Amino acid sequence: MPTILITGANRGLGLEAAKQYSSVGWTIHAPCRDPSKATELKALKNVTVHALDVTDFAATDALAMKLKGTAIDVLFANAGRSNPDAAQFGKIDYKDWIETFTVNTLAPFKLIEAFIDHVAASQRKTVAVVSSIMGSMGKAYGKSYPYRASKAGLNAALVNLNIDLKPRGIHFLMIHPGWVRTDMGGPKAHIGAEESVRGMRAVVDRASPETSGHFFQWDGQELPW
Repeated sequence: MPTILITGANRGLGLEAAKQYSSVGWTIHAPCRDPSKATELKALKNVTVHALDVTDFAATDALAMKLKGTAIDVLFANAGRSNPDAAQFGKIDYKDWIETFTVNTLAPFKLIEAFIDHVAASQRKTVAVVSSIMGSMGKAYGKSYPYRASKAGLNAALVNLNIDLKPRGIHFLMIHPGWVRTDMGGPKAHIGAEESVRGMRAVVDRASPETSGHFFQWDGQELPW
């Protein structure tokens, strides 16, 4: 069966992704910050939990070395953060903005850099990152400056990485999960985690040279940059 690595797999969309891929027999590597608290994750079949703070880039390299020789069909960069309380114009917390940029932009790119050979050695050769429609210039409607900038930066980095690594045959996807009822999305969000992840899995399953470098919504709709 295929192998997937999912960051932020101990809660929210990451945990739901682990559940769904586990249910169909995939082998799952699940890095999370505190494995001692990942009780529900560790109870799943075919899951190996790893301790990883995605902002610790040396630790990311160490995990990649630990898994050297493991082919990873899908690298699913899911970990993210948002802090609307620190994003009000005139009262921006710039230290928080740097933290948001580190988690949402730098950490996924570092993960890809560290694990690109693992992905290239697989059959599916797919990198999927959880982006956001809030990073789209074509869908801009104000506010949330740090979060929007971090996701727009992630999208820009991957579009260009897709061009540079095209000869290696790796498929890069940026996926907006929708407004999801999670800790980050809140209880008033439009869809549940199960529906969002099911849709994102379908987008990942359709990964190809034709879809690589494109920006999709969870339901398969292509989004403007």
